[in-house]
Amino acid sequence: MKQMRRSISYSLLILLMLSILSAGAWAAQIKDSESATHGVDASKYYIVDTYEFPCFKLTQLELPVLSIYSYMLISEGEALVVDPCRDIFPFLDIAKKEGFKITGVYLSHSHADFVAGHMELVKAVKCPIYQSHISGAKYPFKPLKEGSTIRVGKALVKFIETPGHTPDGMCALVYGPDNPNVPELALTGDVLFVGSVGRPDLMGGKTSAAWLASAFFDSWTGKISKLNNDVKIFPAHGAGSLCGAHLSDRPFSTIGAEKKSNTYLQYKKRGEFIAALLQDLPEAPQYFGHNAALNKKGPPLIDWDAILPNETTPDIILTDPDRTYVVDLRGADKYAAGHIPNSVNIALRGKLENWVGVMVPWGSKLILVGNREELGEALFRLNRIGYSPEIITMKTWKNAGRLVRVSNPIAPKELYAMMRKGEAPVIVDVRLPSEWMGLRIGTVLNLPLNHLSEQSNKLDPEQPVVTVCNSAYRSSMAVGILERKGFKMPRNLQGGSQAWIDAGFPVYESTKDSPSSPSAQKKEVNLQGKKPTRPRVIEEGC
Repeated sequence: MKQMRRSISYSLLILLMLSILSAGAWAAQIKDSESATHGVDASKYYIVDTYEFPCFKLTQLELPVLSIYSYMLISEGEALVVDPCRDIFPFLDIAKKEGFKITGVYLSHSHADFVAGHMELVKAVKCPIYQSHISGAKYPFKPLKEGSTIRVGKALVKFIETPGHTPDGMCALVYGPDNPNVPELALTGDVLFVGSVGRPDLMGGKTSAAWLASAFFDSWTGKISKLNNDVKIFPAHGAGSLCGAHLSDRPFSTIGAEKKSNTYLQYKKRGEFIAALLQDLPEAPQYFGHNAALNKKGPPLIDWDAILPNETTPDIILTDPDRTYVVDLRGADKYAAGHIPNSVNIALRGKLENWVGVMVPWGSKLILVGNREELGEALFRLNRIGYSPEIITMKTWKNAGRLVRVSNPIAPKELYAMMRKGEAPVIVDVRLPSEWMGLRIGTVLNLPLNHLSEQSNKLDPEQPVVTVCNSAYRSSMAVGILERKGFKMPRNLQGGSQAWIDAGFPVYESTKDSPSSPSAQKKEVNLQGKKPTRPRVIEEGC
């Protein structure tokens, strides 16, 4: 069962997702997270590996589109499922294929970034739920405290309370029968990641981020760091997750390796550690708080076999941004060729779950647009973050005689010619500030996509605007956001910066000294013929 299945290019692609490349490397490959890593296959669970230990084994599963690691601890025909997403079919399939029984599901903490699959597993296999006694869950579960233990075949699982990411965070230490005093591995949830630690600012309410950061300092210094250096750690998330910053794409590590290489763990003083952990955290999507509440309440069960619902009526209210939020699932080219006015293009090929959670306010009347196959996949995936949209096809919209809006992407050649003549419209780069500061196509304004709606008042809606990102995924989304704000002529750079670079047009690289200053020196770099250099790894998040 060793090396059962692995997403062949995933680790390489994650590196691209998290990198702002130097000028030469951009010439080689300027792939943003959407175009590089999050195609349809990345929206499915993969088996990363199965790790063999004395008398038990651990199967690690990965859901790349949400950067989730889930696990099955297996011994003597029994299995404990750890931190599953809502669509639990891979766990059921593995259990059936391997001939073992799922005897429990363990939640390492109250998840916020996805709807967990604990209630689905209870329905499917009638197993108990194990989680912290202070989780606040509203459904029946087996409460765990410091030192609580359960048996999975010959494996002993001992739980320790490790607040930090959340107050109810726990680590599960797994022991084999040959060495009952030293754990073989630790399932660290969102407390300790490979290369990072769980961010402490997602709770809101009366629980301060500084208090949780201090609690993690105690969890690390008083408990986790006391484990043997060769104890393997398996976290609940990998690179790309917004539950922490600067996560590695390595699927596991050891206590000793983290002591040496984890940046946060190098701070030995409490105050310095708290300051470092709270510094420059990526913004959390607004849906996190709603998912956390849903997981505590007990997510309603899903009828996964249900056929597509009836299409919504092609009423004119679909074009009213105050009453509906219409998401077009098609690619940027099809969206540009004709779409429902004021709809926003969040294509399936990207991080659909995260972008819907970022852009669509919780509780909005959400309508999805696409063909039947696209709609089916989108409905399935959005269950993972608790959205329940209505649907409509473009065919139904057109057959009703409703207005279709066309946006005209601008080719790199045309935009470059306009820029040289001094006739270009305002160009808005909708990437993250770190991406924009690293390299850009000229003197362009940076309005990150997740803040474009409120910051669009800096622009004149009567004047043309060109939006740009790496691959045209985010900039196509930006066109719809500007349409919703009343802009008359928003246009997308066709093919994004990748197409610009492929055409041989120059880019501008900021100096290290004041990259965001208007007076900062810029270096024009013609990328043709340049050799790639080592990328600088940063956290891109969404």
